[in-house]
Amino acid sequence: ARKPYWPAYRAAYQQISEAETGVAAVSQQIIDRIRPRGPWAVVPNGVDPGEWTGPVPPAPEWLARIPGPRAIYVGTLDSRLDVDGLVVLARARPDVSFVLLGPSGDGSAVSVTRGIPNIHVHDGVGRAELVASLRNSQVSLLAHRRTPLTEAMSPLKVYEYLAAGLPVVSVDLPPVRGLGDRVLFADSTAEMADGLDHALRLGVLGEDRRLRWLDENSWSARHRAILQLAGRSRMFHRRDEQGSDR
Repeated sequence: ARKPYWPAYRAAYQQISEAETGVAAVSQQIIDRIRPRGPWAVVPNGVDPGEWTGPVPPAPEWLARIPGPRAIYVGTLDSRLDVDGLVVLARARPDVSFVLLGPSGDGSAVSVTRGIPNIHVHDGVGRAELVASLRNSQVSLLAHRRTPLTEAMSPLKVYEYLAAGLPVVSVDLPPVRGLGDRVLFADSTAEMADGLDHALRLGVLGEDRRLRWLDENSWSARHRAILQLAGRSRMFHRRDEQGSDR
């Protein structure tokens, strides 16, 4: 949908690179596209620990009516979502309820899921209800199609899934690698059945480990990384102005 803007993006990337501006990007793939000549850092998405601490809140009424185990996907239900693969997966695993939570516009993106009894689509909700929905599910999904966009984005939803203590079953995308042994990969959404079984065996993360993860992946930690980059960028340009050899 954004293809008309691609030339403008490329021009902006070139200007950023030529200006030797410090660059913080959410994935290595974006850094590779910009090819910055100045300092750079990969700073992925994070979470607000205050949203995720405390006892498990009650499940929203609509979610409580859906039988478990629940495998949940959160986010805009658009062309990124591999709905065809989800239909295959849901038919292979009728014992699992698949919850798609998020705004869907005209609904066309998920129209093929109608009539699949264990796929449940719900419109977007506020933050408190989103947190409650995740903390009352058993498994989370990153069921994206493989595109240049999904291969470069840092999916905020994965950090929220992990903040809730959920194991994640994901399509193997570069920015999601390296997030720990609670993220399980499949070649495609349709092939996630084995990962679902493994995730259900893993269960929800213990509270002590979950709280440590929240601290390590907080927005405060991300801000510190950006401030460090700003300091490096300032020193970089100071040396340049003094004519030092870089």
